[in-house]
Order: sequence, then structure tokens, then C-alpha cells
Amino acid sequence: MSYLLNQELILQAYKDGLFPMAYNGNSREIQWICPAQRGQISITDMHIPRSLEKAVKRFPFDVRINTDFRGVIEACAERTAERPETWINPAILESFCVLHANGHAHSVECWDEDVLVSGLYGLAIGQVFCGESMFSRVSNASKIALVHLVARLWAGGFRILDTQFTNSHLEQFGVYEVPHEAYIRTARRYYGQPADFILQGTAEKDVLENYLDFRKKR
Repeated sequence: MSYLLNQELILQAYKDGLFPMAYNGNSREIQWICPAQRGQISITDMHIPRSLEKAVKRFPFDVRINTDFRGVIEACAERTAERPETWINPAILESFCVLHANGHAHSVECWDEDVLVSGLYGLAIGQVFCGESMFSRVSNASKIALVHLVARLWAGGFRILDTQFTNSHLEQFGVYEVPHEAYIRTARRYYGQPADFILQGTAEKDVLENYLDFRKKR
């Protein structure tokens, strides 16, 4: 039986630069993480490998927003051969589903017809988006989901994409680190500023193509 984390506590913790992780998927305990260096991806200048940009432009998947948030976070919590353990326990899973229901957490999903093949989710606070986790069951699908996420953040007026940590998967996108103090100092300028993740009435294809056009003109 899981318990829910207090929603205001979670949001305030993120504003203070902390985020929750469980020791493992079965643990009832969580720890609040505050890394000395924060991973970041530039929304305006993210590096997109040429082969990936070509793949993205072909729209190999039906990219949807917030249609199966629970399915995304459950897939992110699955144990795999490459990831034998998870930091997402039932308390984190259920708490983020409530955050999603209240409009704070969002998912980007790649669908192949009626099959969810990849996705990612994160928490939006003002113009700051804190990426949490991603999964992929098809080659390149999580990379395509990430490009769509960044395009949406650009279109919606977000200023920071926080990846929390850096890893080899994110290095191809130009992930970089900033000290915790610098991250908090910058993020606090944007927490109270308006941003729009949903982009109601805007087609996903238009969001992506407008972002790629913007990058060409820089």
C-alpha cells in the first residue's frame, strides 16, 4: 500500500532544488536529492544530430501529449535488462499522477497506432520544466520524444529544461552542468512566470516544424 506525498511539499522542494527518489521500486522510503551539479539542456540551442533530425521530420510516430501519463510513468518504472532497478516507487508514481491531474506534471508520448512505444514525463513550475524520466521500446523513439518536448517548451515560453543529472544518453543533445547555487539563482527568476505546456489547438506537427525553422534562422 503506497502513500501520497504532500503536493505542496513536492512543489516547494523542486523550487528549492530538491527532488524525490526511492532507494528501489519496492521501498516505502524516499530520499530528497540535491546534486551539487545540475544537468541542463538548452531549449534554444539543444544539439540535434543530423540523422535524428531527419528521423524526426519523417514523423515515424504519433506524438501525443498527456493522453496516458500513468502509462508513461509506469513504463519508466519498469525493470529492464539495462535497468535492473528503479527509483520510482508506488508513492512517487501515485504522487506524480496526482500532480498530473492537477496540471503540474506532463507527458510526451510516442505511439505506433495504439501501442505506446516511448515517452517521458516531468514537472512544470512556471517557465522551468524538470525532466524526470523516459523510456523506449523502439529504437530512437525516446530521442524523438525528447526533441518534441524541447520544441514544445520553446513554443510555450519555457526558459529552463532541467535534467537533474547528466548521462551518456543526454550527451548527444549537448547536456551541460551548472552548480546548484547558479541553478537555483536562475530558476527562481522563472518559477513565477507564465508558460504554456498544453498549447491548446496547436498541432504537434506545427510545434515541431516551427521550432526547427527557428533553429535554421539562428
